[in-house]
Amino acid sequence: MPWLSWIDDSDLKNEVSLLLSIAKDAQKTSVDEFGKNVIDPFAAIFEMSGFEIDYETWLKSETTRQAQKTLQNHIGDFHQNILGYSKGWTNMKVGNVIDLISKKNKVIAEVKNKYNTISGGKLSDLYYSLDGLISPKSSIYKGYTAYYVAIIPKKGERYNKPFTPSDKDKGEKCPTNEHIREIDGASFYNLVTGYENALEELFDVLPDIIKVCSGGKYQVKDKAKLKNFFNSAFK
Repeated sequence: MPWLSWIDDSDLKNEVSLLLSIAKDAQKTSVDEFGKNVIDPFAAIFEMSGFEIDYETWLKSETTRQAQKTLQNHIGDFHQNILGYSKGWTNMKVGNVIDLISKKNKVIAEVKNKYNTISGGKLSDLYYSLDGLISPKSSIYKGYTAYYVAIIPKKGERYNKPFTPSDKDKGEKCPTNEHIREIDGASFYNLVTGYENALEELFDVLPDIIKVCSGGKYQVKDKAKLKNFFNSAFK
């Protein structure tokens, strides 16, 4: 029996294995190249003092933080790749103007891992970029709906609404266009796969897939506590 009904096990294993490899490489790099980027000595001394930790504990925390930053940059790609396996959807890969496209549903999407991946001042740039793709009569995406996807939403709420970020240059919000929308990760997984709880189903099977992909080396513990994080992110 497959792990999930909307994606092949082999594709799922490949993407999980890739992300595990990236995590391992990031951890090794953060240790091997520690200090290559200038360390803030003031932050270090106040962290050790204020957090009441010794140097070795701080060092482990700092290398983990650096590795975590690298890994998080790839988690958005993980979601993009997973969604791209859904029937009727195409993953445009890194470096293209958009991330996902469905010609059948006339949808294009820009996928980001978290709501704050793009700074507030740059959101209007994204709006106008999407508008430039779907609005011109000569565009191949004329008549499409464009989505800005934030997998992890800001307030743990699900939404699918017009994308109207502030335009600081004009001192007002971008015009409302029903075909330029913003959506959270759980709602977008539903839209793409047709399964209402697709993102939750993915989260729930990850510990088993990670165990298989690592040959039993990595076993996720405290599943219930981790599930609380998911529930808080997607109320």
